[in-house]
Amino acid sequence: MAKIADRLTRLQFGHWGDVKPIGEGVSELRIDVGPGYRVYAFQRNRTWVVVPGGGDKSSQRRDIEAALLLARELRNAD
Repeated sequence: MAKIADRLTRLQFGHWGDVKPIGEGVSELRIDVGPGYRVYAFQRNRTWVVVPGGGDKSSQRRDIEAALLLARELRNAD
């Protein structure tokens, strides 16, 4: 978990590392530790929003669907 926290801290300074767009403006941050953790984020105005949840390689398809849904809901909350 320390690697994930470190990665999120580096985001604050614009250091994205291994990132892949997954659609609808949402990106997957891949963290190469353990089972291959994933964190999802999207840009809202000039701010990057980390989507609650995430997962690892084994649940990737399900996690992406959930991240896209949550990103839509967060965008529509305005």
